[in-house]
Amino acid sequence: MLDKTVKFAKIKMKRPAGTPIPEFSLPEGYKFVFYKEGDEKCWARIETSVGEFDNEFAALLRFKEDFDVPEELPRRCLFISNPNGQKVATATAWWAEVLGERRAWLHWVSVDPQYQGLGLGKAISSRVTQLLCEVEGDVDFFLSTQTWSHVAIGIYEKCGYEPTDEPILYGKAFKGHYKKALKILEKLKKERSK
Repeated sequence: MLDKTVKFAKIKMKRPAGTPIPEFSLPEGYKFVFYKEGDEKCWARIETSVGEFDNEFAALLRFKEDFDVPEELPRRCLFISNPNGQKVATATAWWAEVLGERRAWLHWVSVDPQYQGLGLGKAISSRVTQLLCEVEGDVDFFLSTQTWSHVAIGIYEKCGYEPTDEPILYGKAFKGHYKKALKILEKLKKERSK
């Protein structure tokens, strides 16, 4: 769930090529399942549940916008299903063009709030990072997040990602966010250690 009680700043993270990818097991009865047609509704429900969107319709619009190569979804979009078969977490091994260069991205990682704290975020982040290696090769991987997702940032760090200040990734709209985000995250770490 997004923690909107902290100041907002965008932060990009990078997993350098060759960084070992840890494996995290799923709780008993949970399993990884790939996207199949119609699962965009599950994606929209999960993303809306964590506060990324005001409603599922807006989430579906964003899904269609971001995943504009639908034939790639069955091998790149992953879910975790609970013992009843309900999809409760998602992440995607996607890519983006940055100044004409293809960059591999861990994209839209979310866990339904009812299932947070079970290790699903670590498990899906790790598994989709492995999936990125399979479909993109062992190159640098990136992700985009924000200080509102400070708990998730710790998970990404466990999976080999680290904050990066590559200006090309921030663009004009988020210039200066890297330093701002680091200050906010450092303050949060100090508060937690008290």
